[in-house]
Amino acid sequence: MSIVNLSSYKFVTIENGADWRPQIVDRCTALGLRGTILLAPEGINLFVAGEPEQIGTFMDYLRTDSLFEGKFADIEFKESVSATQPFGKMLVKLKREIITMKKPAIRPELGRAPSVGAATLKSWLDRGHDDEGRPVVMLDTRNAFEVDVGTFDQALDYRIPKFSEFPGVIEEHRADLDGKTVVSFCTGGIRCEKAAIHMKEVGIDHVYQLEGGILKYFEEVGGAHYHGECFVFDHRTALNAALEPAAITQNGEAQGVGATATTEDDATDTDEAHAAITADGQASFPSPNHGPHESHAEASGTPAAHDLSSRAPR
Repeated sequence: MSIVNLSSYKFVTIENGADWRPQIVDRCTALGLRGTILLAPEGINLFVAGEPEQIGTFMDYLRTDSLFEGKFADIEFKESVSATQPFGKMLVKLKREIITMKKPAIRPELGRAPSVGAATLKSWLDRGHDDEGRPVVMLDTRNAFEVDVGTFDQALDYRIPKFSEFPGVIEEHRADLDGKTVVSFCTGGIRCEKAAIHMKEVGIDHVYQLEGGILKYFEEVGGAHYHGECFVFDHRTALNAALEPAAITQNGEAQGVGATATTEDDATDTDEAHAAITADGQASFPSPNHGPHESHAEASGTPAAHDLSSRAPR
């Protein structure tokens, strides 16, 4: 039986996360799902996996159950398929933010930054400028070790170790962005959405977020203007432009990939690592071969870290 991997996020005010958590755990357990759901006052961030019928039931549950008061009626999901279950547990966690920037004034639900779709971005990059003739700057909002696996050609990479350092880096390098069209991008959309809003709020004009992130870009236009693979926070490690698992190298080295957690807050700093991460860019990975004793549902806790130094390169 194929396993469907489901990821999604939505910025929306959540006031009853503590009340929701046990009910979500019960429903996911009954459906045999594994993964992680993060709940915070600013929204929901999830990555769960299970059999196709159960995943469909879960999507309907989020969109229609009266518990959620219609907050997720329009939530969109990304789906991929794997031969095995990538996660060992079912976790539902309460967090301060679903993606940690340590800027509580940033509220994407009050208004998103403009987005640019994959086809339009490709046409800009083909020409070297946007529709108004401004040069286009691709700004990678991911952690440094992710960028080493692959990124857009000539993208700005400020080597941030975790996303919460993004505001300070932008303040320091503001001049790099003046007079240009800035397109922030990340794996699946959540970091670049929050990053673009921050840049707009500090007065940087002509800022866009790449709609759906790198993975949506791969899906719609392939790997044009991109080199390498896209790091993902599950047992696949990286995906190529055909969205297939790919072996990776990081300049011939694997240092920095298999580090473990430093703080509980760090666990929300990545956008794809809901079930696997213990830190933003300092990731642990669930093995697809966990035994039954590790597949129970939990309301909190962190999976053990797996050292990736033996996985990349390979």
